Amino acid sequence: MKLLVLDLQYFAGEKTEKATPKKRQDTRKKGQVAKSQDVNTAIVLIAVFAVLSFTGSYMLKGFVSLMNHSLQDVLLINITDESIRGVFLDVLKEMSLLLTPILAAALVGGLISNYMQVGIMFSTETIQFKLDKINPLSGFKRIFSIRSIVELLKSILKISIIGIITFAVLWSKFSELLVLSQKSTYFILITLAKLTIQMGLYASGALLFLSLLDFMYQRYDYEKNIRMSKQDIKDEYKNMEGDPLIKSKIKQQQREMAMRRMMQDIPTADVVITNPTHYAICLKYDENKYDAPYVVAKGVDFVAQKIKLIAKENDVAIVENRPLARALYSQVEIGDIVPEEFFKAVAEVLAFVYRTRNEKI
Repeated sequence: MKLLVLDLQYFAGEKTEKATPKKRQDTRKKGQVAKSQDVNTAIVLIAVFAVLSFTGSYMLKGFVSLMNHSLQDVLLINITDESIRGVFLDVLKEMSLLLTPILAAALVGGLISNYMQVGIMFSTETIQFKLDKINPLSGFKRIFSIRSIVELLKSILKISIIGIITFAVLWSKFSELLVLSQKSTYFILITLAKLTIQMGLYASGALLFLSLLDFMYQRYDYEKNIRMSKQDIKDEYKNMEGDPLIKSKIKQQQREMAMRRMMQDIPTADVVITNPTHYAICLKYDENKYDAPYVVAKGVDFVAQKIKLIAKENDVAIVENRPLARALYSQVEIGDIVPEEFFKAVAEVLAFVYRTRNEKI
């Protein structure tokens, strides 16, 4: 028996269930999402090299112009604080104009790659100070964990593939590289720039392919880490909806309070229509409140007997009408007015009650 209980506890604690929407939302608030950093790197590199391929000639002319200005004009000026400051600002301005397209491409690529993976998210949980982050034992465990080994193998694979691709591109241009020594400096710069962009685009494309595989792995690892046990799901439900035992007690108290209010309203009723033993319906007509009689209280079996007892103690008329009592009990709730199809029958009962009351007076 003990072994059976232990087995049940083990299976209840085993994380075999998919994460609930609330668990996913909580982990997202903590900054824990399925994300591959390689996707960001690949998209940023593709964006940068794509912009370079279109603006390369403009940037080359700009750098050549800047070098000519530095070697021809700057060397001839008098060295003073003002002249040095002016040269620095001019160079900074020219460099900013040349590098702005590259920086803008990197920024846009980073934003797009993050939005594609996690959408819009802001969380300060990951940058909060925690002692575990500086604990040597925790760091040692992270270094020699399965995840670290997987990351190492991924890095080796990326370096190998990107190295092979760049070597293949260089090998395909080997004959052109051999004759560069016989070309002009300007031609050498153009050739090297084109070769760099070509290698960058090919390597970035390969990295993008690898990053998609890495993203699939990160998503699998994320789903695995946020799995829940059956007990976790039960505990979450209790926290969200409340303990079923507590809820049942609250409902019981609410029913008891409603019952007490109902019993307090019975003495104000005009008539109690009975089955006579199983059903009891208390009706009251107040022309200032409703245009038709409404139900003050109703009950079946024990509650019906209790209603009749209170009615007798407070001299409330009791009229036996089995069909009417059953129909009203099934179709009208406490506080509701009597439906139109029962107006005639209820009016006859109330007329009888008022006539009997006047005869007694």
